[in-house]
Amino acid sequence: MSTNRDTVVASYDRMWADLEPVGRDDRTGGYRRFAWTREDTLLREWFAAQAADRGLDLVEDRAGNQWAWWGDPDSVNADGTTGGVAIGSHLDSVPDGGAYDGPLGVVSAFAAVDALRATRFVPSRPLAVVNFGDEEGARFGIACAGSRLITGALPAERALGLRDADGVTMAESMTSAGRDPRRLGPDHETLRRVHTFVELHVEQGRALADPDAYEQAGAAVAVGSDIWPHGRWRLDVPGTANHAGTTRLVDRDDAMLGYAAMVLAARRVAAAHSCVATMGKIRVEPNGVNAIASHVTGWLDVRGADEDAVRAAVADLTTEAVQDRATLVEESWTGTTRFDPRLVERLAAAVGDGNRQDIPVLGTGAGHDAGILAAHGIPVAMLFVRNPTGVSHSPAEHAERDDCLAGVAALTRVLADLAETAPTALTGTTR
Repeated sequence: MSTNRDTVVASYDRMWADLEPVGRDDRTGGYRRFAWTREDTLLREWFAAQAADRGLDLVEDRAGNQWAWWGDPDSVNADGTTGGVAIGSHLDSVPDGGAYDGPLGVVSAFAAVDALRATRFVPSRPLAVVNFGDEEGARFGIACAGSRLITGALPAERALGLRDADGVTMAESMTSAGRDPRRLGPDHETLRRVHTFVELHVEQGRALADPDAYEQAGAAVAVGSDIWPHGRWRLDVPGTANHAGTTRLVDRDDAMLGYAAMVLAARRVAAAHSCVATMGKIRVEPNGVNAIASHVTGWLDVRGADEDAVRAAVADLTTEAVQDRATLVEESWTGTTRFDPRLVERLAAAVGDGNRQDIPVLGTGAGHDAGILAAHGIPVAMLFVRNPTGVSHSPAEHAERDDCLAGVAALTRVLADLAETAPTALTGTTR
């Protein structure tokens, strides 16, 4: 092992050691790192410290996303273009989430910068490591809030009025965290600085670990090609509150039964349309052990490789909901997001160190900030690091250390390639 690699690996291990205790529940091993909380503040301070240690210029955009720049992001590049290459991901988590979803991309980004500097690499265009805030949407219910806000996909007025489970608005939480919620809104200056974005992420499935799932299983790193269409719907099921002990079964109007029927229907309909459907969040009224439910609100998540199939599945479920006096209302929808095809091919060549054929290229059913930037018109692609179990959004989420270091090496090659030549070669346009 070379001295340079020793230095990068030591830096990588140190970053993971620093992050490990933040927001970790020792009982489960899972993480609770929600937007604008104490844990979020600690993670932001960690990111700022990493930037300072490397002499990177830290900038916070209007939504609170953190950008650590190597070089002047407002300079004109040698080829006459503007904008730099950004890498990174997010640091927040779902409730009781895994350690790798998000942080792996941020840690790997800093490690890639370390690897380039260890070889005395001088980029011909500015580079940035980014930490997007509130990617999971675990607290306020809107995923990728940080990137949606700066692109205008999420209006500031709507965001500020969102409430968490305790009734606290995003505006109130930001104020408590020392931020000015009046700054929220589209951030054209930040977006102008980003010409190309590459997000490294742990794979949230078993395509790279299961030969029955993907023909190129066995590779430690893959290139992402697209994000499946997906949406979220709110289900409201009415009922009548009554006593659990004195009300006969035939006299009951139990909202929970209607909700249970919809859960089963979602599974059946999703299978029929080759999609996946999940009902993982629920609110019950009056929520008493000895009271029949008067109202149940649940949230439905449906995704699939084909937009028409996803829409057809939801249409079938809507019909069934109406029959049970329930309503199904769309809260968010994102169509198929295809990454820049030239960038995808360029990443595959860089990851394979010239041997493109050995690099898997696959789509994903998980949403990412990369998808939001791609929808905004920024050339985007992703790298996925093998997950041996396929488990994600769980304490059991895992990636082998050697595979993670292979991801760092791949990201380093990608970054060196993109920083040495003009990003305009990707699309033939100048942003």
